[in-house]
Amino acid sequence: MESNWAEKWFESKGWTPFDFQHACWKHYLQGQSGLLNAPTGSGKTLALFMPVLMEYLRDHPTTWQKPQKNGLQVIWISPLRALAQDIQQAMTRVCEEIGLPWRIGVRNGDTGTAERQKQKKSMPECLITTPESLHLLLTQKDHPELFKNLKAIVVDEWHELLANKRGVQVQLALSHIRTLTPKPLKVWGISATIGNLSQAHRVLLGEQQAELIVRSKIKKEIHVVSVLPDEVERYPWAGHLGNKLIPKILPVIEDSQSVLLFTNTRSQTEIWYQKILEAKPEWAGIMAMHHGSLDPSVRAWVEQALHEKKLKLVVCTSSLDLGVDFRPVDTVIQVGGPKGVTRFVQRAGRAGHQPGATSHIYFVPTHSLELIEASALRQAIQQDHYEEQVPLENCYDVLIQFLVSLALGEGFFPEQVFPVIRNAYAFRNLSKESFEWMLEFITVGGRALGSYEEFSKVEILPDGLYRVTSRKIAMRHRLSMGTIVSDPMIQVKFLRGGYIGSVEESFISKLKPGNVFWFAGRSLEFVQIKEMKALVRRSTKKTGTIPRWMGGRMPLSSRLAELIRIELQKAADHREDSIELRTIEPILALQQSLSRIPDRQSLLIETCKSREGYHVFFFPFEGRFVHEVLAALLAYRISVSNPISLSIAMNDYGFELLSESPIPIAEALEEDLFSSDQLMDDIFAGINASEMARRRFREIAAIAGLVFQGYPGKGIQTRHLQASSGILYGVFETYDPENLLLKQAKNEVLHVQMEKSRLEKVIERINSQKIHLVTTPRISPFAFPIMVDRLSRNSLSSESIEDRVLRLQAELLA
Repeated sequence: MESNWAEKWFESKGWTPFDFQHACWKHYLQGQSGLLNAPTGSGKTLALFMPVLMEYLRDHPTTWQKPQKNGLQVIWISPLRALAQDIQQAMTRVCEEIGLPWRIGVRNGDTGTAERQKQKKSMPECLITTPESLHLLLTQKDHPELFKNLKAIVVDEWHELLANKRGVQVQLALSHIRTLTPKPLKVWGISATIGNLSQAHRVLLGEQQAELIVRSKIKKEIHVVSVLPDEVERYPWAGHLGNKLIPKILPVIEDSQSVLLFTNTRSQTEIWYQKILEAKPEWAGIMAMHHGSLDPSVRAWVEQALHEKKLKLVVCTSSLDLGVDFRPVDTVIQVGGPKGVTRFVQRAGRAGHQPGATSHIYFVPTHSLELIEASALRQAIQQDHYEEQVPLENCYDVLIQFLVSLALGEGFFPEQVFPVIRNAYAFRNLSKESFEWMLEFITVGGRALGSYEEFSKVEILPDGLYRVTSRKIAMRHRLSMGTIVSDPMIQVKFLRGGYIGSVEESFISKLKPGNVFWFAGRSLEFVQIKEMKALVRRSTKKTGTIPRWMGGRMPLSSRLAELIRIELQKAADHREDSIELRTIEPILALQQSLSRIPDRQSLLIETCKSREGYHVFFFPFEGRFVHEVLAALLAYRISVSNPISLSIAMNDYGFELLSESPIPIAEALEEDLFSSDQLMDDIFAGINASEMARRRFREIAAIAGLVFQGYPGKGIQTRHLQASSGILYGVFETYDPENLLLKQAKNEVLHVQMEKSRLEKVIERINSQKIHLVTTPRISPFAFPIMVDRLSRNSLSSESIEDRVLRLQAELLA
């Protein structure tokens, strides 16, 4: 039996293969494709790497121990570069211990030129890569030769890729590579538990493929502990509480071998690192920071130091969410609501990252009401309530990039590539007319750009082959590949020394020479911008601004929003059955005395008058992004029949309308304020949808190759990129209104940014609920954090926001 040696190898480690590992081995060796669903740290890599080796040993019974020119046998796609080194080490260890002379290679954005050239001459048997780097391989002229011996592709962390454009890249690459292998390609996905595993299977493997999902029976034990404040302020506000709880988490860190402390944004990571270092300066050598803006060499050092048990604490963002195997980590701390069940479980799984180990995660609220989220998360884990990951469709920008990549390699014939594209789930409904539009777009720039040579990227050769012949276009395309478009970054470098990382240009542009800012755990003095680099020197000052990165806020998932409403119903029914709900009882009691506790059967609306004006607070508990659109919709509908100026504020729990004059909310409710009639028309009238689509178009234009973002070290400034994409958007609106990229921008605003289907469900839910309109004598505890969020964003006062909030708290409690 092919698995005998694998059983013995496991036995030598003191392990026994799990049922799901046996199942994967069996299905793989039978030539099947499928999806593996197993918890973090349970041996998923071995479940799918071992059968690759078993198949090779079976097919080469007498020669498998001899080095051979096998070519590429398996591609392992991983969404994060940080995973590659760990996976490579694990695979290499297995090969060395069984005596198999295979090379395990890595190819991603951090791979050096020498290694790339080595791979070009001779591919390793196993290549660990990212979706972007895999597409770069497709631009090589001999790429069909690379894949001719390929047996399998494994897509790790498929749940992370499923709902974004990198997932679309994977679909297109798989569909194309399948046509290059003489034998049927085996494709396997590895996914955490999500609410739509069957759909995840169809997206990866195609709708014609019989469903094969291997589910692990291992139940990952997750122990959630909330870090509770000694005293709960009856008027909570976002951001202030976390730092006050540092004395409570220091003993947790001290009692642990190694800790990952997760925050939701890079800015918070910088702040928490600084605050903990102030409290424990003696930890300077045994704590570190990890986020996506730090220099790759810094991140690699942190990962290696964690492996080698040199670090006691790493303060990090989602850059360490995924399956890096840090076995020394025994504790995870989550600061603030993670906004999703799957994300919370993923982070918890970083601790006890081995079969049978319990994962310990401590939840640190940044304000008291977030303890409701902690209670909801514990219930979600117990009852296996996970979010769905909705796959994207009709991403024309990704498809245009893919077509140019193929034209850069061997070239393509349209009649051959069209069915390949249609085999990808995202483009299963692509029409012949849309495909022909794209062909015209990449060859002559479409209707609107035909006069400009730079947009004519692909030539049609006499035999009908579509091919890129320009070296300049080829180089630019390779430099622009990928679907992750961020604001242009400025590298931060010491005047005399190495790189530290990168921050957004918009932050650096506000600094003057001599200004001090905190970055990568250091106090830095800004010197000057030179050759698109921010030159700095060390500073001894203890205070300074902290960079803010755009897009840091994460939306509250609909699943977690529903679970929070269930917890609130318990509070309204006086069934505080969790330590978190009992802890915030003083807040709930004051809320009940001034107004009422929001529940699942009704929508609470509070009106109140203050020195600022007339407030109306709504509490749908549907997340910041949904509330932003809902607030704009209601503000528009109220102002149509009552000319009134309204300002808007929101958080994950509710939103506020504020005016200098009384807001006729009772009359608006009588006129069916939440009507679903003309819903989208009114939403588009209430928000600047055109401006949202214009901003969205900048990302689409970059992915589609319409806007070049610059050569390495010579990036193009933000305002130039915005101007270029803005000009193109205007040209298309005027001269090519049927442009598919224009339609895509508007569609993404509607379905991705505004979450149209979720909005419609929220409106439907509200219309089925009883509405409680309550006039409160003063701001309620649930309304207070919304008001503070507005004050912190719009503060023009010289008074610090903390002093101002403390004064407001004192006034409300007087």
